[in-house]
Amino acid sequence: MTTHLEPTTGIHGTLHGKVALVTGGSRGIGAATAVRLAREGADVAVTYVHGKEAAEEVVGAVQALGRRAVALRADAGDADEAEAVVERTAQTLGGLDVLVNNAGIGVLGPLEGLALTDVDRVLAVNVRGVFLASRAAAARMGAGGRIITIGSCMAQRVPGPGGTLYATSKSALIGLTKALARELGARGITANIVHPGPIDTDMNPADGPFAPGQAQLTALGRFGTADEVASIVAYLAGAQYVTGAEFSVDGGHAA
Repeated sequence: MTTHLEPTTGIHGTLHGKVALVTGGSRGIGAATAVRLAREGADVAVTYVHGKEAAEEVVGAVQALGRRAVALRADAGDADEAEAVVERTAQTLGGLDVLVNNAGIGVLGPLEGLALTDVDRVLAVNVRGVFLASRAAAARMGAGGRIITIGSCMAQRVPGPGGTLYATSKSALIGLTKALARELGARGITANIVHPGPIDTDMNPADGPFAPGQAQLTALGRFGTADEVASIVAYLAGAQYVTGAEFSVDGGHAA
């Protein structure tokens, strides 16, 4: 895993005075994104379900950059918690300008072997939770609001069997993002989606047993880093004339 929580540069300032919420921000892409947004000047809230200590470590990294931070427990698969954490963030940090829908889960396996509980849980976290958080955030945001959702390279290309449920959930987020862009554009709020490819995290390490096959599916022949994904999220958090767009950070997985 190559996520780095230590600040490597000073605050750039493009998000100075902004408040961001990163769901599932205790590790991996979420943690790297939280720190990157802080480097750009944002105060940051991160959510977690079980990883309280990891979330507090992210909070410490953000605070080391001179920004405010808070870790909030919220299960994206719980409808009430998915919405309520938006209000908790706004109350704690004084508003909300950027929502990064990063929390997600994956259940992989043969279609016939997927239980209904698997289907319900994946769709609850990956789709319903994103919808509800985005709706709550849109109600809070003014002009300049940003909704950025983490999709997946499997929404653009499914290279083999076993990914039906996960690909379904992530593909739904493309339609959600484009619809949000149309619905919220007149209010000056943008919505975009980022599709990571194989990324080196503790959930999918670059030295794991399935890593060589995944790397071979990319044009660059390697895993990406969480920081590489976070840099695109930070760009979108500051971009003004980009909305309804898909960004692939996948090393050419979809090429």
